[in-house]
Amino acid sequence: MIKLVAIDLDGTLLNGKKEISPKNKAAIAKAKAQGVKVVICTGRPLSAIHPFLSELNLEEAGDYSVTFNGGLVQRNDTGEIIEKNNLRFEDLKTLIQLAQALDLPLDILSEEKVYHLPTSATNQSLYATMNPLLTHFSVGLDELDPERIYNKAVIGFDQVFLDQQIKKIPEDIREQFEVIKSRDMLLEFMPQGVTKAYGLSLLARDLGLEPANVMGIGDEENDLSMIAYAGIGVAMANATAEVKAAADVQTASNEEDGVALAIEKYVLNERR
Repeated sequence: MIKLVAIDLDGTLLNGKKEISPKNKAAIAKAKAQGVKVVICTGRPLSAIHPFLSELNLEEAGDYSVTFNGGLVQRNDTGEIIEKNNLRFEDLKTLIQLAQALDLPLDILSEEKVYHLPTSATNQSLYATMNPLLTHFSVGLDELDPERIYNKAVIGFDQVFLDQQIKKIPEDIREQFEVIKSRDMLLEFMPQGVTKAYGLSLLARDLGLEPANVMGIGDEENDLSMIAYAGIGVAMANATAEVKAAADVQTASNEEDGVALAIEKYVLNERR
């Protein structure tokens, strides 16, 4: 029986206008009322998803989120970190050199703060337009504090050029980091082994649940691990071909209440 539903945000729970449909909201409320844990699994930090958590009534004691693509597992009501895995300062140096070689702008996230680094003289980061709820700073390469916790690094830029440069990333970088696209214009770097499945598995363990008790719903490359880990992996109709191939089942698109349909079919119906 499904006891935890893990849901991605962009392209999954949110429609193209970054809104949660009434049907999705109602299905999540019904699942929570029946004791099912509803967990947002996202690449964003907790501070950037609070409006959605509030809208879904997921800020009570016992509500959790998996943030930073599995780098943190947090309590939604207090923000308490119960599981974490972050980048080392030495990792940042490697990623800075990579971004400079690729002529791409690199941003480093430290909880709710984003540090824009001058790794490209001509290409400016678009990350601030994607996550306006975060606090953004432009800093020099020598201004990064070695003692600060850094959760992930991202490159937010035009999709065509970004995709061209992604092909140039050396294999040793892919061996050192999880390198994943989470949106068309967003490439993310996490510590090796840190994925949504990693964070979700830690939360499931803490809650005494098995993968068979988990349903994961997603659409993009950074959802692949979660889809594969879950007892029921659900791909949106708008998901990438890779996600659809990895999923157990497929639901409607994010414009057609796909999350609600999956919850009703595989969670609520099973409890009747």
